[in-house]
Amino acid sequence: MRWALVRVCLAVTTMVVVAFAVPLGLVIKEMARDRAFSNAERQAAVVVPALSITTDREQLERVVASAGTGDGMAIHLPAGDGKPALDLGRRRATTEDIEAVRALGRASTAQVPGGSVLLQPVALSLGTVVVEVYVPESEVSNGVGTAWAVLAGVGAALVVGSVAVADRLGVRMVRPAQRLVEGAHELGEGKLGARVPEDGPTELRLAAVAFNSMADQVVHLLANERELAADLSHRLRTPLTVLRLNAASLGDTPAAEQTRAAVAQLEREVDTIIRTAREAKPQTAAAGPGAGCDAAEVVRERMEFWSALAEDEGRKWRVAGVERPVRIPVARADLAAALDALLGNVFRHTPQGTAFAVDVHNGEDAVIVLVSDAGPGIPDPEAAMARGRGSGSDGSTGLGLDIVRRLAETTGGDVRVGSSVLGGAEVRIWIQLDGRRRTPAGRGHRGRVRRRRRLATR
Repeated sequence: MRWALVRVCLAVTTMVVVAFAVPLGLVIKEMARDRAFSNAERQAAVVVPALSITTDREQLERVVASAGTGDGMAIHLPAGDGKPALDLGRRRATTEDIEAVRALGRASTAQVPGGSVLLQPVALSLGTVVVEVYVPESEVSNGVGTAWAVLAGVGAALVVGSVAVADRLGVRMVRPAQRLVEGAHELGEGKLGARVPEDGPTELRLAAVAFNSMADQVVHLLANERELAADLSHRLRTPLTVLRLNAASLGDTPAAEQTRAAVAQLEREVDTIIRTAREAKPQTAAAGPGAGCDAAEVVRERMEFWSALAEDEGRKWRVAGVERPVRIPVARADLAAALDALLGNVFRHTPQGTAFAVDVHNGEDAVIVLVSDAGPGIPDPEAAMARGRGSGSDGSTGLGLDIVRRLAETTGGDVRVGSSVLGGAEVRIWIQLDGRRRTPAGRGHRGRVRRRRRLATR
């Protein structure tokens, strides 16, 4: 915006300078020409009285010499009284021009080598005498170059001055706009304390006031949302307490132990939600060397939990790729929540006895976690990924898949829903290790992973 304003001012000022300087320069040139020929007319007028008195050659030569023009003046006497035509001084004009002036009876100018000549006719008794005054080109253009240089300097000064003023005005307008853009970027990045100084032109000042008001409103709304989430989560403590007491009375059976473990984990998750809402700290991937978790360990832990329920429902299950540690830049709790959401969908939306599998594939730049089942599949994967819509079946909201998607996107990866080799649905979590977006080479790696998984199931 600043440079655009400078360019516009430069163009406008240049056009104005040209519009005034060129005509003014032409006027100066014409004035110099008129001045030179006016001087020539005065010189010609000096010899007119002498011509009216005498036509003697010697006397006229003395008059011409006294005029101080050197060889710049000539007198052309016509033939008469048996005397031939006589030219006094250095003749530069052609015979045709001289005769044309005699015939017209008025002064005229003609171009000659090196300049111009003024031909002034004087009517005498013996005929029309023509006085010729030479005007060199240097006299015609005397002072014109200096005038043009002055005009050019003034024009350049005006252009430079206008550009400087426009630059200052541009800075005054652009800086508040830049601060507004930077504040918007900071607010978009989650820096809720970003504010913009309320200065500059009236329109930008009003925009800054509106932005600061909007930022304050966003902070207020987020605070209210956090409080609401904490309050709603706290309401779960009462039914959780009842569940924990009931689970304590179930005895020492494996099912009872699983129930108590599930209740304890649910209490921990509710506590985490309340603390997160109160402290406003995002539960996302950790950053920095050594941060994250071991995906293989988390998968083994969660499969131990879900395997008990799978045995109760007669489901066959399989887990692969968890023999060795697989480090990923994702918080342990986030990965566990994502796996629970996907495995919970398998148990919730497929008939009892439906097999499922979890595969972990460790690549050079990414880790792929595949959760597949042998159920009816997902007819509309795009709708299933939409937050708040789900697959359309009872109990499906799409929040579980949205949790998985956000986890993958924090690392630069993504989530895809498709068909599995078991015949049902397959959810592929692509976790980027270096935080960059997946490239076409990554898709080739995905194909190799799929081929390896098919070979492992044969």
